[in-house]
Formats: sequence, C-alpha cells, structure tokens
Amino acid sequence: MAAIPNFFGKGEPVFSFEFFLPKAPEDIDAFLSGVRELKTLDPKFVTLTYGAGGSGRDKTIETAGRIRAEIGVETACHLTCITHSQAEIAAILERLKALKIENVVALRGDKPKDQEVAPPGQRDFGYARDLVAFIKSKGGFGLAVAGYPETHPESISPEDDLSRLKDKVAAGGDWVITQLFFDNADYFRFVEKARALGITKPIVPGIMPVTGYSQLKRFTAMCGAKIPVEMTAQLEKIQADPEAVIRFGIDHATKQCRELLDRGAPGVHFYTLNRSRSTSEILARLRKSL
Repeated sequence: MAAIPNFFGKGEPVFSFEFFLPKAPEDIDAFLSGVRELKTLDPKFVTLTYGAGGSGRDKTIETAGRIRAEIGVETACHLTCITHSQAEIAAILERLKALKIENVVALRGDKPKDQEVAPPGQRDFGYARDLVAFIKSKGGFGLAVAGYPETHPESISPEDDLSRLKDKVAAGGDWVITQLFFDNADYFRFVEKARALGITKPIVPGIMPVTGYSQLKRFTAMCGAKIPVEMTAQLEKIQADPEAVIRFGIDHATKQCRELLDRGAPGVHFYTLNRSRSTSEILARLRKSL
C-alpha cells in the first residue's frame, strides 16, 4: 500500500466533505453523480457514513471503494465498533485495503434501536479508543476521531469527554473532526482546553449548512448541539420559505468558516447532507477571500 496521505500541515486550509449512504440501492448512481459534482471543489478527502450498529456497512464499504476508484477522491470510510468483534473489524480492514481505502473515521457508533448492546467490559471494543488502537496495530490507515465542542450527550462532564478524546488520540488518532456546532465560541473553547490537556493533533471544525429548519431541529436534538437564540429567532421568521432558509444557511456557515479559518482552524469538514448547492457556494466564497 502507498504511503498514507498527510492532509494537514501544508500551509493551506483542508476542506473535506461528509456524505451518507442513500437507503435505497437504486439511488446509489444518483448519489455518486452528486459526489462527482462536488469533486470539482477539490476536497482533500471525503467521508462516508453508515447506520447505527453497522447497518448498511457492506454497501457503504462498496460505495466508498467506488468513490475512490471511479471518482478519484481520497475517501475515509466510517467504521463503528459497538456491535462488532475483533474478527469482524479485521475482515473489514482487509476489504478496505483491497479497495485502496487508506483512511478511516474510527467511532464507537450509536447504539442500534433494534438490538441489545453488551456493556463496554463485555464487548471486544468497549470504547472508540479500543477501535483506534486495534486499527493502528494493523497499520496502513490514517485515522480520524470524533470531538465534541458541546460535549458528547452520553458523557458525564466536559472534562471526562476531553479525557476520552485524549485517549483516542493517544491510541493513534491522526486528526480530530468535530461534531457540528453553530457558535464558534464553543469550538475555540474546546480547542483551547484540548491543547491544555496535551492534544496536539489537528482539530477540524465540522460545519453543517442549514437547509431546513425542521431538519435542523431534528439533527441538533439527536447530537446534543444547540441552536443559538438569535439564529432560532431568525429561522422562525423565514421557516416557511425554503429558499430563504437555504440562503440564510449559506450566509451563516460562510461567516462561521471565515472566522474559524482566520483564527487558526486547520480547515473545515462540511456535513453536506448529500447536497451540493450550499457547500459549493460557501466554498466558492471562502476561496475568494483566502
């Protein structure tokens, strides 16, 4: 396998995109056309997610391989471990290597709704750090891990959450991608505390352009992110106008990204929701000002 790409530390911001696997198999080709369209924006890499507990895992791996081979974009495949054994993860890693996938986003994963999950001490991978360490021991992969500027919903405290991030990085995480947020103060505070704890790896802010108010409320409720009061007030006024909401989302995310980059963020990871318009416009605006 070729040397693992090193995306950071080259003096320019690293832009990357996250996609999710369509549920309907017949939608895959249309999805790949959308990825191909966003390739023109020259992302350094893209990530591809799958469902809780590994649902859709096989199709996700296959599609990640197609993105890498057919579209020619470096691809980081999400890999969760909450319901998987070491043997299963080892087999997945071999498949990824065969597909020339050189990067993984290593996550514990959400608890599936349709099956019981054993306590951490009774699983092969109790926590994300265990997955990171296992993948690192196999070699051949760059590893992204997750960070939570507003604290993971299941964490007992911000300090405990940061300690777990430190463990993931110490186990072999090469860079951190944050959960979505809308108040940059949360990101800067998170980075400051992480650095004070000795975490030196790049911490990439995750930004989700608002494309629908109801969808926004649903997503933030699931991941524990907050919608600033002023933002809520503005969206409530225009929520019945889809085009106005999209324009608001583009403007807000552009302002967020400019400040983040101006104050030292190593890049931006866009949660695209498999849509190209908002991300395209935001990135075009940003590149004009770089």
